[in-house]
Amino acid sequence: MGYIMSQESFDAILDELSSTYRIWAPVNKVGEGRHTDTDIVRYDFVSSVKEIEWKKKSDYAFKEILTPLSQTLFFFTEDQVKEANREYKDVLVFLRSCDMHALKRQDDIYLHNGQESDYFYEQMRQHVHFVLMGCSHSYDECFCVDMGSNQTKDGYVFSFDMIDGNVHSDVKEASMVAVFDKYASQKTAITPQYVTENDVRVTVPTEIPLSIYKSDMWDEYKTRCIGCGRCNFVCPTCTCFTMQDIYYTDNGKVGERRRVCASCMVDGYTNVAGGGQYRKDQGERMRFKVLHKVYDHRQRFGHDMCVGCGRCTDVCPEYISMAAAINKLNKTVEELKNE
Repeated sequence: MGYIMSQESFDAILDELSSTYRIWAPVNKVGEGRHTDTDIVRYDFVSSVKEIEWKKKSDYAFKEILTPLSQTLFFFTEDQVKEANREYKDVLVFLRSCDMHALKRQDDIYLHNGQESDYFYEQMRQHVHFVLMGCSHSYDECFCVDMGSNQTKDGYVFSFDMIDGNVHSDVKEASMVAVFDKYASQKTAITPQYVTENDVRVTVPTEIPLSIYKSDMWDEYKTRCIGCGRCNFVCPTCTCFTMQDIYYTDNGKVGERRRVCASCMVDGYTNVAGGGQYRKDQGERMRFKVLHKVYDHRQRFGHDMCVGCGRCTDVCPEYISMAAAINKLNKTVEELKNE
């Protein structure tokens, strides 16, 4: 069922939904960018359509609502363990199509990666619902079309497009129909907007020989990459974390266990007991990341991990392009085939 309504009417819908849901959407944060005179778009709770940044691509992904940067899992004493209390009010998250596809990758890792699902992720996941934000044009560094993440046809409760000052919504969730019927001015078939062409193009190799692991194509990144990890933290599909036990100073036998987001590109991530380190330089780490995004994940789940949002390229201080890395990988694979 499709609806067209004014922004004021959509605000009334959000207000009514707020009794059941918290609304989490991209917001333009003035003066909070990397420099004092620049803005940044990141997720925050909103109550009005005017707070939602729908013209710009968000600099940070949505995933913090499901996997916080630091999350206390449980508290412990010498002889007891208590799960941390959590607020489980349902949340509506506004996502673009690439992020809707990224959500599936998050679910792959936490829910479908073996016999047991991740308990803490699963508890939050069942309370998070999604609103599809349409894309009327491609953004800089996006290559979602070639990654197959440019269009989403299911998985959202309703869609959101701003066209000629009015909100257009395709409502999928039956429980939402009544509130849209109440406020919308027009019913009509709605197809959420989606990108059909990107300026940035990539070719992903279908098969990758083992010899790629020893290729000198990765040497470039030994000096270019500074290991800051920004690419991982803005990526909507990165899921790496570490576990930290925090002991309280007044009693060294009491504390809490936290799950903390980590980065495969940061020095120390692959350190193991005894002083071993599996990936010692940035070339090896870049190899791991790129192959994981466009090959390894596909071998297990049937689709690539990268969704072509381009955030990693946008945020990199050394201007390393993920699209260029993928194309370089494909070129090297073709050269190896001809040897």
